[in-house]
Amino acid sequence: MSPAADLTRGRRAALVATAAGTFLAATKIGAGVVGNSYALIADGIESLLDIFSSLVVWGGLRIASLPPDDNHPYGHGKAEALAALAVSLTLLLVALGLAVQSVREILTPHHAPAPFTLAVLAGVVIVKETLFAWVSRIARALGSTALKADAWHHRSDSLTSAAAFVGICLALLGGPGWESLDDWAALFACGVIGWNGVRLARMAVADVMDAAAPTDLERGIRTTARAVAGVLDVDKCFARKSGPGWLVDIHVVVDGRLPVTEGHRIGHEVKRALRASPLGILDVLVHIEPGP
Repeated sequence: MSPAADLTRGRRAALVATAAGTFLAATKIGAGVVGNSYALIADGIESLLDIFSSLVVWGGLRIASLPPDDNHPYGHGKAEALAALAVSLTLLLVALGLAVQSVREILTPHHAPAPFTLAVLAGVVIVKETLFAWVSRIARALGSTALKADAWHHRSDSLTSAAAFVGICLALLGGPGWESLDDWAALFACGVIGWNGVRLARMAVADVMDAAAPTDLERGIRTTARAVAGVLDVDKCFARKSGPGWLVDIHVVVDGRLPVTEGHRIGHEVKRALRASPLGILDVLVHIEPGP
């Protein structure tokens, strides 16, 4: 698929996730209020965050799909990494806010949650795990950090729902005096959310800071370039992530006795081969080095 088609597919996944998140958030918050479960309310608020994150990802992918212009000659691919960073930082803030409220609920005696909340949570876990698997598959296919962050939003939501399920079960089985287990489950869920926020933030910062490409990708770039007729070797190779693909700077060694026009032609062949490869190369800058 072309980069434009990849980004369109990613935006569609983000919109589907937004619709699912809206329904689940309303269901969990409503059931939590009626069923007296703060863990379920906290889980519903985390689902509201899923809606926000999916919209941010959708916007980031939409901007990333814009073509290069005079102000952005390298394109707008970094918008995808910035969207992932915004989502991960929001995860951290929400985890902190929910943790504070969970501690308050633990210190405040209250009634045990209603049994029907367990059925709600079981359904949420199934839906969220399905969304996680689907969005993760698309994120891997497109190499999208923002979609990967959005997928882990669904996984964290699934984990918090599972934690709330266990907490409510223990609170109901324990009877009077064990009501706070529901809130301890919410506190555990906050830890899961915060951990995912830190992990995803590191990935997003790596993309924004143009971290080195994976070793396998660099090896594939070098191998593809060396296979072009007239290329004697590859001297330097740099790649930085931009949206769903990579921008490459490469120095190739050719026979120093060749005419400039021939060296220029070989450079174009290297660029064409890399862009036609399955490595996800968006653009290539080729520098010709004279060799023996």
